[in-house]
Amino acid sequence: MSPLAENSGPVVVAAVIGLGSMGLGMARSMKRAGLDVVGYDITPAAVDRFIADGGRGAATPAAAARDADIVVSVVVNGAQTEAVLFGPEGVAATMKPGAVFISSATMDPAVARDLAQRAEALGLHYLDAPISGGAAKAASGALTIMASGSKQAFDTARPGLDAMAGKVYELGDAAGTGAAFKMINQLLAGVHIAAACEAITFAARQGLDLDKVYEVITASAGNSWMFENRVPHVLAGDYTPLSSIEIFVKDLGIVQDMARSERYPVPLAAAALQMYLAASGAGMGRDDDSSLARLYAQLSGAQLPGAANEPEKQ
Repeated sequence: MSPLAENSGPVVVAAVIGLGSMGLGMARSMKRAGLDVVGYDITPAAVDRFIADGGRGAATPAAAARDADIVVSVVVNGAQTEAVLFGPEGVAATMKPGAVFISSATMDPAVARDLAQRAEALGLHYLDAPISGGAAKAASGALTIMASGSKQAFDTARPGLDAMAGKVYELGDAAGTGAAFKMINQLLAGVHIAAACEAITFAARQGLDLDKVYEVITASAGNSWMFENRVPHVLAGDYTPLSSIEIFVKDLGIVQDMARSERYPVPLAAAALQMYLAASGAGMGRDDDSSLARLYAQLSGAQLPGAANEPEKQ
């Protein structure tokens, strides 16, 4: 894709609110594509990292959004997204009419619909656009984005979407649909991580060569994307958080709430949620979600590589 700087039109200004492992990669991807990117994070060091890359920094979300055509919010949940939009230093107060707010957080579809209505009442566009793919794909501009919103929201967001994503699914013309698709993804992801951790620790309890287990399973029908991606963390004894236990406490909790409201049974997601809750209660909430394997090890006496049976210091 050619950088926007090669085009005859004006440079698109984008603000990224939240420069964690995902947001920083997304900001870098847009800058690499030729957008003029301003970053904000509650942690000043995160802003400094982006400035060191040649980006611009801002002291508040409102300041970051002042001249932006596109504002990308890369925070954890609906409550944080609401604060980014409408809090004391929120972007809604400074975004120009016709600018688009891209919400990347995982949240209940009803919350996404409410935020969109409030933003649109102020003359702003709102794109419900949760993301998937992890930090590596964020850094390379190859995320999957599950988006829904008006045609105007998509049109305004297009330069940012093209820069950040390998695949953009356009799922409808109203906010909430993207959020609902993401919750289906999170149901599967949470269950698959729990199953992968249960299986690899069961293998350890039987005294199997875990590297060989990984080799065999990834070439067999029992493999999953999450087994292939998360089990190497267990084999390395490295639980540095790339995606934390608390993320799935939140997301599977949303699944439970949605299912309960519709009287729909989700027993596998419910069982997985209990394991994430137990891991969080055992002090692993901020650690990588593969820490479920450590919880299984604690419960069973299985031995995993490294200091795997002890939670990281919080």
